[in-house]
Amino acid sequence: MPDRTVKRVTFLTGTRADYGKLKPIMLALEHSPLFEAQVFITGMHMHRQYGDTYGEILKDGYRNTHLYINQRGESPPMDIILANTIQGFSDYLQETRTDLIVVHGDRVEAMAGAIVAVMNNITLAHVEGGEVSGTIDESIRHAVTKLAHIHLVANDDARRRIIQLGERPDSIHVIGSPDIDVMLGPGLPSLETVRTHYEIGFDSYAIAAFHPVTTAFTEMPWRAREFVDALLASEENYVVISPNNDKGREFIMLEFERLRDHPRFRVIPSMRFEYYLTLLKNARFVVGNSSAGVREAGAYGVRAVDVGDRQQGRYVPEPGLGHADHDAASILATIGEVLASDRRPDSPFGAGNSTELFLQVLEDPAFWAVSEQKVFHDLPGGR
Repeated sequence: MPDRTVKRVTFLTGTRADYGKLKPIMLALEHSPLFEAQVFITGMHMHRQYGDTYGEILKDGYRNTHLYINQRGESPPMDIILANTIQGFSDYLQETRTDLIVVHGDRVEAMAGAIVAVMNNITLAHVEGGEVSGTIDESIRHAVTKLAHIHLVANDDARRRIIQLGERPDSIHVIGSPDIDVMLGPGLPSLETVRTHYEIGFDSYAIAAFHPVTTAFTEMPWRAREFVDALLASEENYVVISPNNDKGREFIMLEFERLRDHPRFRVIPSMRFEYYLTLLKNARFVVGNSSAGVREAGAYGVRAVDVGDRQQGRYVPEPGLGHADHDAASILATIGEVLASDRRPDSPFGAGNSTELFLQVLEDPAFWAVSEQKVFHDLPGGR
């Protein structure tokens, strides 16, 4: 007979990015005698064009994993991905018991997991809600927040926003961002190991990453063209990370073809998170519209150029962290500006102890007494 005192916790992961965030807390539960971790793997993990990253998750040694393909073809509509993920995750939960579902962030797979949890009356915990950005991802993130029963947030700003959304203060736990645990920990590979593994042939380099903005789909062709024009004109060496699978990816990949076989560029479909962190830590700067330039790069003091509005609202420009418009001239000018200044290492997203704080939350008996019946929390003086 199974031990009913052991709590089963199901994690849903759909991208290399959300797994990098969730991995420290997932492994903590995997190795705890108080919990049984279950991992539902889907999304970009399951596709060769994104690096078949499900293999990296399996290598981490989880005892209970389930693989599910939620999309076929190039950049299917997000609503179809949502529907497929709901179907697959619901079928999975009919076959296995769980006490808690954990999702991360603002991707469509997180929304699917949240819907399935709520419709099946299963407690839902949301990691890194309450943050802002300039795309449809923000709408998804806040929608997941309204479905979640427990909020595990990165900082007090996120906590405040979630309270504004009507969530009870006692349902919100500030634990920091779990990826900071990995960033500041001792287990990262050497730069030489990373360069050899990914066949990066230059010593000095910058990192470029450019993702689709679904709310600006019609503008993606020229935005991608201007971005690549800027990279070619800057005369830097670049490690280029392929974009995520949102609508508009095809326009970016078409422009990235101009970089293949170029001696100053190495285009990589996907990177293991720890390898990416080593690469980031040693980069001259980061350019593009990935959150890494705003978040992870800041923890290392690596300079960054944020392009466009995808990270809108997440930061205030400062020395070493500049904002560029989408045209190549603006990107080039901002690269020059950030290279002329230093960036102070700083992270408003935690001190590297998120895993410890996460375990404290889950080991508290009060956590498991939370009601699935949500109550809207009105702000004082709301009338």
